[in-house]
Amino acid sequence: MVESAILEIEKRATSGTHKARRMRKKGLLPGVVYGHQKETLSITVPAEALANLVRHGVRVVDLQLAGAKDKALIRELQWDHLGKEILHVDFARVSEEERIEVEVRLDVRGTAPGIAAGGILDQPIHTLRIECLAIRIPESIRVAVGELQIGQAIHVKDLKLPEGVVALGDADAIVVQLTQREDEEAAAAPIEGVAEPEVIGRKATEDEAAEE
Repeated sequence: MVESAILEIEKRATSGTHKARRMRKKGLLPGVVYGHQKETLSITVPAEALANLVRHGVRVVDLQLAGAKDKALIRELQWDHLGKEILHVDFARVSEEERIEVEVRLDVRGTAPGIAAGGILDQPIHTLRIECLAIRIPESIRVAVGELQIGQAIHVKDLKLPEGVVALGDADAIVVQLTQREDEEAAAAPIEGVAEPEVIGRKATEDEAAEE
């Protein structure tokens, strides 16, 4: 589990694209804090500190403002068009006893033995929506493929989830599967018979056929 971290914030009185750009040049990011029937706050956060937390998989933070703390989930991040820099952040207040729904990364571990036999590992889904305590969000869910053979699959219902974590959605959804390579399938397909080549020409008449 990824522990929460303290993040210093300040109230933000200004808004607008140009002001936000000037703010980012000073190393600050605009954001909002909402939820739990409290006032929605427009805030600024240190850009480098937030980026560092995100890189380390932190999902829940203790927002510190004028000596007071609010535990909050990093609910949404807005990135630049290259997906490299954070432009805006939304925080949703949570409590330690609160269960929430979040998306977590699926982490495939191991080498499937079926790959050596010509199989291809296919991963249809890369994240999983779960329900868990706000302070117990797993950094990722491991998917062990060390025993996977050709033709086998691991479904959502097969995953080993941390204590208190519940998977949401279709339990029968395929997380990973090992399929046969197409060229191998073609080579393994049985030949059902070879047709005699057709001779293109005039058809024999009934009399000629009878003489034969």
